[in-house]
Amino acid sequence: MLRVALPNKGSLAEDSIKILIEAGYKQRTDSRDLVTIDEVNQIEFYYLRPRDIAIYVASGELSIGITGRDLLLDSGVKAQELLSLGFGESTFRFAIPVSTNGEDISILNGKRVATSYPGLVKKYLESKSIKADVVQLDGAVESAVRLGVADAIADVVSTGNTLRQAGLKVIGESMLESEAVLISSSKTSNEMQVLIHRLNSVIIARQYVLMDYDVKSELVEAACALTPGIESPTISPLKVEGWMAIRAMVKRQEAHRIMDDLWSLGARGILVTDIHACRL
Repeated sequence: MLRVALPNKGSLAEDSIKILIEAGYKQRTDSRDLVTIDEVNQIEFYYLRPRDIAIYVASGELSIGITGRDLLLDSGVKAQELLSLGFGESTFRFAIPVSTNGEDISILNGKRVATSYPGLVKKYLESKSIKADVVQLDGAVESAVRLGVADAIADVVSTGNTLRQAGLKVIGESMLESEAVLISSSKTSNEMQVLIHRLNSVIIARQYVLMDYDVKSELVEAACALTPGIESPTISPLKVEGWMAIRAMVKRQEAHRIMDDLWSLGARGILVTDIHACRL
């Protein structure tokens, strides 16, 4: 039976459970449950502290797991990324007091840098030949400078509002672009491949929609240029002579623009349908 590690709390846990349910797997209904057994698919799901998942997977005790790329790299264990899952995105940056002159991370030389990701930060600073004292803190680190335990911080940055409220400004380039990833420390077995294919099908389904429309025969080539599909559109004749029905997958974000273009071309009966899963 395949043993899978999942985050036990937070938005990463919620999104992991959601994608697995969409992929056809049984998941816990009570957040206090630590184990769920999916008898139909022969999988055991273990809900663990997100920071520990890479360690359990690298040890071989659990075959495969979902965690953040940041947590995987920070752990320093030997486990590889198998699939990017498209949620849990975050950006890691350095920040210093707004009163400090300079925008380059070279000013961190000889400074104290507070972070919840010491392994990740130390490795990055070493790659830039910067010698700094990394101060490990759990949880929020925005107050570390104000409280006098650090001269700078390295943390997740989204809008930057929290940093500005703490009197900090971002410097240098992004240290890491992170997101939820599927990881393993061994070669993928047949059972693992099934899980990968199912998750990938949901990822693709979230990115695409199915578009159906009718168009005159002489406009088919122009219409197909607008909706080339993944491999090729499906084209069928209608009962009304001189008209064809076309079906194709299109990017969800581009669907309304494509509908406008098809309507302008002369297509009618344009319908868009969600895709819940696929195999491509």
